[in-house]
Amino acid sequence: MGYKLRGKTFDNFIIDEEIFSASRTITEADVINFAGLSGDFNPLHTDEDFMKNSAFGGRIAHGALVSAVASGQVNQLGIFEGTTIAVAQVTTRYTGAVRFGDTIKTVIKCIDKKESKKPDRGVATFQVTVFNQLDQAVQEGEWVIILSR
Repeated sequence: MGYKLRGKTFDNFIIDEEIFSASRTITEADVINFAGLSGDFNPLHTDEDFMKNSAFGGRIAHGALVSAVASGQVNQLGIFEGTTIAVAQVTTRYTGAVRFGDTIKTVIKCIDKKESKKPDRGVATFQVTVFNQLDQAVQEGEWVIILSR
């Protein structure tokens, strides 16, 4: 017997149901590795001397890094494993800074479902919110995902 995919189909998602990820601490190594991968060496993320007297009081994580970690947190839940056909749209609002040592978690909530012209799929919209360890939202947005039925 092989591995069984854990993904939820379009029909399995319930409007307004919230699903919570595990938490993860953002480290200096995460930020430095992301800077190297993305090529984004903005001093906001890489220059402590430059940032120590800023409004943030030190370096902050890339918003795109936090978005990538949030995506990973949700995918670790397995809810989209093997049932996602395509991600049609992602919108993100950065509502707070993530500092080195902050611990984030992601909450995803299905807020809309639409039938597709193709009977084997549907389109679901999810509200996605990333919270820090103080339960402050640091990112908010929506994912529109085409899912199998």
